Amino acid sequence: MSSKPPTTQGAIRGAARLAVEATTGLTDLVEAMHQRIGSAPGATAADGRTSGITGLVYKSIRGVTKLVGGSVDGLLGLLEPLLAAQPKSGDGQNPARPPQPQREAIVAALNGVLGDHLAATHNPLATTMALHHAGQPLLLNRAALQARFPNLNGRLIVLLHGLCMNDLQWLREGHDHGAALAVELGATPLYLHYNSGLSIADNGRQFASLMAQLLAAWPVPVEHLVLLAHSMGGLVARSALGQALEAKQAWPKRVTDLVCLGTPHFGAPLERAGHGVDMLLGGAPYAAPLARLGKVRSAGITDLRHGRVRPVVAGGHATDAEVPLPLPTGPRCYAIAGCLGTSSKSLKARLAGDGLVPVDSALGQHQDATRTLHFAPERQSVAQGVNHLALLSDAGVYRQLAAWLRPPKNSPIGGIRASHAD
Repeated sequence: MSSKPPTTQGAIRGAARLAVEATTGLTDLVEAMHQRIGSAPGATAADGRTSGITGLVYKSIRGVTKLVGGSVDGLLGLLEPLLAAQPKSGDGQNPARPPQPQREAIVAALNGVLGDHLAATHNPLATTMALHHAGQPLLLNRAALQARFPNLNGRLIVLLHGLCMNDLQWLREGHDHGAALAVELGATPLYLHYNSGLSIADNGRQFASLMAQLLAAWPVPVEHLVLLAHSMGGLVARSALGQALEAKQAWPKRVTDLVCLGTPHFGAPLERAGHGVDMLLGGAPYAAPLARLGKVRSAGITDLRHGRVRPVVAGGHATDAEVPLPLPTGPRCYAIAGCLGTSSKSLKARLAGDGLVPVDSALGQHQDATRTLHFAPERQSVAQGVNHLALLSDAGVYRQLAAWLRPPKNSPIGGIRASHAD
């Protein structure tokens, strides 16, 4: 006997149910990824749940979604008053009240999971790209920057965060690579804050425009400019440099160094195995949550999966955006890969990488030589026993960054150069 077609009301309820399942399912996935890669090598959790502030973030998203009963927009409607934007400074000289880490973490997670939807619907929870310092957005005009940084010079470090994260999360376990390097290098650290659910090419285009504004407004000539990026941030930086060069923008000529921490230049093969039960996942229990990824995901997550940095041209296909984009020829380019365990020599260890990004992907190495990103051997490093998130706080990773970027002795301007540290 054939079943009756659903009524209009039933179809609406069904669509709403699919929406909530998609939202909570993808939220479960991202949380499980964070929990697994944030655990000690080999450790697993029975339910894939995180704890502390991170756990609160995902519990809030999941719980409110189910409470609403299925509507993504209903979820956002309830969250909007709870997560109302903080007041911002009007002149760039008097910062607004300090940012609230819990609120920022929730908004960052929402944007990573649903950021393209938030932007497309002009939802006030959609993150607008901006450069931040001490958690506050910067006004990119000369007077405001001079007032904000009275002792500024021509040395800058710009940091780009990863998926579902924000600028405040560069501070991990009491350490911030940007702040520490700024002291050592005599530079000003600025932090990109962006919607990680948008396509990487879109974020790259916006970042390129933002950098052009920054350098035009910076009160003194920029002599040295370091881009330090974690995970997805490295893809955004590469996309921005590529698009800026094609548009003949001038700012890429000022970039002296590009450093990528755990960036999936060729995507995450273990995530791609989520479309089927892959034997590799059985050998890497911390990657098992990736097998739950279905077809519902933000544009940012899709691009991260492939390591896609190019925009799709009008009338083109997604695969057109996967044409290899070589490393920029101007700046010195560095790559650090994390590797769980004590050795990266085995195939299993290299595929597992830092729990999310394989070693070869993080180092830009590809079996097809025409796709390989040519990081110089002395500008590559593998951090043993360091997972994806710990790349942000590991002391050994910081020592490597400082060794690469530390200015030479007796430098009259404290210029940044690359050393040949192992």
